[in-house]
Amino acid sequence: MAALLIDSVAPGSIGDELEITAGDRLLAVNGHRLRDLIDYSYYTASEEELLLEIEKPDGELWEVEVDREAGEPLGLTFSVPAPARCANNCLFCFVHQLPKGLRKPLYVKDEDYRLSFLNGTYVTLANLKTSELNRIIEQRLSPLYISVHATNPGLRERLLGKPGIPPILDQLRKLAAGRIIMHTQVVLCPGLNDGEELLRTVSDLASLYPAVQSVAVVPLGLTSHRRKLPQLTAVSTGYAREFIAMWQPQAKALRYTLRQPFLFLADEFFLKGGLPFPPIKEYGDFPQIENGVGMVPLFMKEAAALLRRVRPVGTFRATVVTGVSSFPFVRDFLAQLADKSGVDIAPLAVKNNLFGASITVSGLIAGNDIITALSGYDIGACLFIPDVMLKEGECLFLDDVSLELLERRIGSPVVVFDSTPAGCYRALRSFGKSLRVTRR
Repeated sequence: MAALLIDSVAPGSIGDELEITAGDRLLAVNGHRLRDLIDYSYYTASEEELLLEIEKPDGELWEVEVDREAGEPLGLTFSVPAPARCANNCLFCFVHQLPKGLRKPLYVKDEDYRLSFLNGTYVTLANLKTSELNRIIEQRLSPLYISVHATNPGLRERLLGKPGIPPILDQLRKLAAGRIIMHTQVVLCPGLNDGEELLRTVSDLASLYPAVQSVAVVPLGLTSHRRKLPQLTAVSTGYAREFIAMWQPQAKALRYTLRQPFLFLADEFFLKGGLPFPPIKEYGDFPQIENGVGMVPLFMKEAAALLRRVRPVGTFRATVVTGVSSFPFVRDFLAQLADKSGVDIAPLAVKNNLFGASITVSGLIAGNDIITALSGYDIGACLFIPDVMLKEGECLFLDDVSLELLERRIGSPVVVFDSTPAGCYRALRSFGKSLRVTRR
């Protein structure tokens, strides 16, 4: 029997007053059996009178009546269930390219439409049942983030490594008819889903606007651990330049036709090609920023605004680490920040030895790679690390190196900062203040 395990009950809440406790299981709300947290939110969203069916740890069943103000929270938090596993075998799957010895959860492939709705993770819908598609529409699980890759059915099956999957356009059309908002992506594999196939895909997706609100094109990532995997071609500097030359005008044309930005090219194309980014207005409200689209232009805009209000911080030396691809922009920002703050800031680009030199983003830097890069390096008073390098909610890098271990290995304190210009400045100010207090 499906049930939600209650992790905790807020003191003084409705749940607490009704003697619901951690360890209880919530089975149903108003007769509706609960499959997951979405069901709980859906069936408790607006009803003032609720009938909760609860199973106590000893198996005793309770029926609890709730009379509340509409929308008043019950004070219950639940254990998060494991996500549905991905049954695809994508040609470009990053998980298949991981080295051995990382945390076990990193090798788990998820494909869960619920997480797409709740957390903005991308799903292919290749494993979606008709009942699940109907549920998305019935409960208005919108927006969704969908990996399309190609609308050509045969090509999409090849890319996903799975025959007999539902035609993606049929699914998208049904979702559009159900008024579900969608953001889509294409992981670009040179020679496979580019050229005429990408023209077809983008045209098909644009025809579903405004239900499909955006499409991001991002280059595939190839690590140095592609053993016994299909041969794929990386995005080179020349390819990136040719791609931008063709597709930036297409993005502008679609923006004119649809009257809002629709087609977005990942920052990595511009970084790889060494070309200037589009004007900031062409990113709209940054619907694809978590997909690496517009991060650098937004960083540059925020940096310019911050530098106008920077004040002296101190006279210590500090090192700030970053990935190789973002280094030129981070370096220029830190040089201006150093000039205005008085801090001797040394930017350091960390080469990715764990995944290979072709992986250059900051978010995939390992702790041991930082240790290697800092060997014999004058760190100064402190090492500053952007939070994107750490597992969310934990102080661990991808290779399980902890901040504590990092500090011991490099012999320097480590400060983690929010990965924005303002976050870096705040961290410098806070550390500078602590130094002044220590020296008194």
